[in-house]
Amino acid sequence: MAVSSAAVQPRPSILSRSLSLLADSRNALGFGFMLPAAALLLVFLTYPLGLGVWLGFTDARIGRPGIFIGTENYQYLWDDAVFWLSVFNTLLYTISASILKFALGLWLALILNQNLPFKSFFRAIVLLPWVVPTVLSAIAFWWIYDSQFSILSWALMEMGLIDHRINFLGDPENARASVIAANVWRGIPFVAITLLAGLQTIPQSLYEAATLDGASRWQLFRFVTLPLLTPIIAITMTFSVLFTFTDFQLIYVLTRGGPVNATHLMATLSFQRGISGGQLGEGAAIAVAMIPFLLAAILFSYFGLQRRKWQQGGGD
Repeated sequence: MAVSSAAVQPRPSILSRSLSLLADSRNALGFGFMLPAAALLLVFLTYPLGLGVWLGFTDARIGRPGIFIGTENYQYLWDDAVFWLSVFNTLLYTISASILKFALGLWLALILNQNLPFKSFFRAIVLLPWVVPTVLSAIAFWWIYDSQFSILSWALMEMGLIDHRINFLGDPENARASVIAANVWRGIPFVAITLLAGLQTIPQSLYEAATLDGASRWQLFRFVTLPLLTPIIAITMTFSVLFTFTDFQLIYVLTRGGPVNATHLMATLSFQRGISGGQLGEGAAIAVAMIPFLLAAILFSYFGLQRRKWQQGGGD
């Protein structure tokens, strides 16, 4: 009696059937593609973060691991005037620079969104402050702010606006304003180009319909541009705040936290205490104290995305 070819075919094994089910499942396939990235994040982000949190509860120093001391580092920081000054400086630096970068970046994005001649060239030029390494920018500003050879003081004196050189980095108030100005100069391109990308996604038909209804330029911006750009603004400013809040290179090269700790940020103070001073536990505690502020910025972005979901007709 002849045996059909189907009868002699072996049954698929459990492993092959499982692989077939995984291949057919889009969610499982996506999870598989995410595993390498998740592993990298686990090794290079989660582990250092966990180690930093642990060190904040120890008296570790460079050269010895230290022992668990609970919240002593945080209790010491609570009574440390320099730490609270660094918190004030960080908030002042972040809020002032972020507001200026947003206002100037949005203004520049609106200009670059117009039909200008050589607009591609101007868009490339705008990116230069962002692509130049931070240390090189800081060194350039260090020369601009030099108390003896400042070209800015020389130009103002030649125009008759001042009669003596300005001590940009030697006076506490001037130093704060100077580092904020340097950060704004570096950060405007990121805000401008990102918002420009968002502006180009807004349909021109909306502007045409609003213009036919008699809307002015301000009303076009207020009721068309700004609502549709709000999610992009939320994400852009979240990254801008994160970059500004954790800024280290610019401050370290320009002032190293001086004069008299007037420009010390939490990041630079953490480095000074943890690396230069050798107090790894205290430096880690200062770094951990930055986390609540960073979480607040992330929540700001989250609510911006929720607004986008509402605009698209999704749930609350």
